[in-house]
Amino acid sequence: QVQLVESGGGLVQAGGSLRLSCAASGRIRSIPAMGWYRQAPGKQRELVADISSEGSRNYADSVKGRFTLSRDFAKNTVYLQMDRLRREDTAVYYCKAGLTGADGIWLGDYWGQGTQVTVSS
Repeated sequence: QVQLVESGGGLVQAGGSLRLSCAASGRIRSIPAMGWYRQAPGKQRELVADISSEGSRNYADSVKGRFTLSRDFAKNTVYLQMDRLRREDTAVYYCKAGLTGADGIWLGDYWGQGTQVTVSS
């Protein structure tokens, strides 16, 4: 059974920092893409940042220069370092991983349970 376990959300003042972690566990062979999405109240879920197995990163324009995504391939874990946080970054943040099972079969996309990030003024 594959699971994505997130941690690191919370309440922070504007201008502060938080670090989110997402660890994938289970019978996994590879994770071609892994990243973070967020959903604010009344809005659609949107990509924050993702990273491929080759290390190629994509960032939403709104977070470029403030957020940094990194990946520990050995631990099947991604980290999202969020600096200079703004009120508009307030949302539930979800980890997403597209992965292949131990038998080599593509399992599709898995989502974490979500972690709340609240930025106060």
